[in-house]
Amino acid sequence: MHPSLILEQHENYVKRSYRNRAHIATANGLLRLSVPLEKGKNQQQSIREVRISYEENWQTKQWTAICSAYGNAPFFEYYVDDFRPLFEDQTPFLFEHNLKVLNALFFVLDFKPSIQLSQNYLTEPFDGICDFRNKITPKTGDGASDKTYQNIPYQQVFAEKNGYLSNLSILDLIFCKGPETLSILETSLRQA
Repeated sequence: MHPSLILEQHENYVKRSYRNRAHIATANGLLRLSVPLEKGKNQQQSIREVRISYEENWQTKQWTAICSAYGNAPFFEYYVDDFRPLFEDQTPFLFEHNLKVLNALFFVLDFKPSIQLSQNYLTEPFDGICDFRNKITPKTGDGASDKTYQNIPYQQVFAEKNGYLSNLSILDLIFCKGPETLSILETSLRQA
C-alpha cells in the first residue's frame, strides 16, 4: 500500500519559509540556498502565482555549491544526474518548480505515494489527515516543537569540522546515506 498525500495548492505564499529555500552543509558551515522570486508583493499572493526570477544566474551558482559541498559524499555520483535538470530548467512558477523537486525526490527514493492537489484551502483538515503545512519552518529551529519528527543524526560530509548540522536539505541525507535515506526518515517519525 502506498501512502496518500494531499499537496496544498490554495495557500498564500509565506515569506521566510522553506517554500523557496533550503540549507546545505559546506566546508565553511551552513549555506542557505534561496530560489529568488520576481519583485512585487509575494506575501499573501496565491502560491500558484508566485513567479521565480531568473535575472541572476542563481541556478548555476547553487548547482556549483551543491557539487562542491557533496562531490565527495558517498552517494553523490549515484544521484547527481537525477537532480541536475532541476538546476537547468527555468520553470516560471515556484509551485511548479517545487512539484518537480518533489517528483525528483520521490523518484530517487523509489517512493510512490498517491498524490492529490487540494481542491480548496481548509483551515482545519478533515479527521484522519495529518496536517504538515506549517510543521517545518525556519522559526521552529531544530524541530523541538514538532511532536511527530525526531531528527536522527547521521554521518555528514563535513561533520569533523562542523559537527552534526540538523535541518539540512534532503539532498544532504540522500548524498550521504543513499539507499538508507527512506529508512532514516521513517525511523525519525514519532508516533503521535
